[in-house]
Amino acid sequence: MAPSSYPQTSAYPSGEQFEVARGQMRAIITEVGAGLRSFSVGGREVLDGYRQDEMASSGRGQVLLPWPNRIDHGKYTFEGKALQLPLSEPALQNASHGLTRWINWRVVSQEAHRLMMEVVIHAQPGYPFVLALQVTYTLTDNGLEVQTTARNLGATPLPYGAGYHPYVTVGTEMVNQALLHVPAQSYFRTDERAIPIIPLASVEGTPYDFRGPRLLGETVLDTCFTDLKSDADGFTRVTLSAPAGQPNVTVFMDASHQFVQIFTGDTLVDAARRRRGLAIEPYTCAANAFNNGCGLRILKPGETATGLWGITTSHPWHV
Repeated sequence: MAPSSYPQTSAYPSGEQFEVARGQMRAIITEVGAGLRSFSVGGREVLDGYRQDEMASSGRGQVLLPWPNRIDHGKYTFEGKALQLPLSEPALQNASHGLTRWINWRVVSQEAHRLMMEVVIHAQPGYPFVLALQVTYTLTDNGLEVQTTARNLGATPLPYGAGYHPYVTVGTEMVNQALLHVPAQSYFRTDERAIPIIPLASVEGTPYDFRGPRLLGETVLDTCFTDLKSDADGFTRVTLSAPAGQPNVTVFMDASHQFVQIFTGDTLVDAARRRRGLAIEPYTCAANAFNNGCGLRILKPGETATGLWGITTSHPWHV
């Protein structure tokens, strides 16, 4: 087939770029992985994202389905069958961040302020199931909302979890100068391969206690928090603030997200990007959930799971 007969496609590393806008807010979502490449308010970036001519690095803005974080050695047993996932994190010998980050998603509908994308994961080695996924990005009067819907299209139950990987910034040169508030009572310790250790540990009296906003300083985090405290509306809010308290960026998540991973980026391959943004990652399940069961959903044939999270900003960024 001659090159000229190929369908038209984007030459950008993350595929076609889809923009939604409302007032002073603007978000760019990518064809590859349905990832959130950029979110700005009044021309200022809320995310430590990546350029149009770059591929997503270190999970930036990516959608993590059908599991977030790591599966120990990529191995798990489901309904009595031993399964082996590809090791997408070869350095630590783990399967990392799901199966949809590098595949092309399809646009279902697009409006000025809303974009819905979808993909179907078909049976494959390590995940022999059929799962339909939709992600909808909506700019509201308050900020950005992201809704995930998953439906088991197959004839057998399947394991499922969801996560997202935005790096946020409040304009400080490094996150060291920012204040962090994580309303969590507990966290997971991890082994040398970043696999969580059970049982949970209390944040009380540890460097991981951010129940009151405090300076992040030189604290190193690649840490999953849980036992989250929600507000009266049922949403949990994790907030990063500039030293004076303003501006701030809040990642909010509904009750389906019982875990949040906080990552300061100290291990990023690109040393220049380390601690420039803080990854605040809403999770419906913990790392290695296919083995430890923490937050894992088992979707029966035809069953659907949904979740909602988003980002808001405050003065002077907020509209």
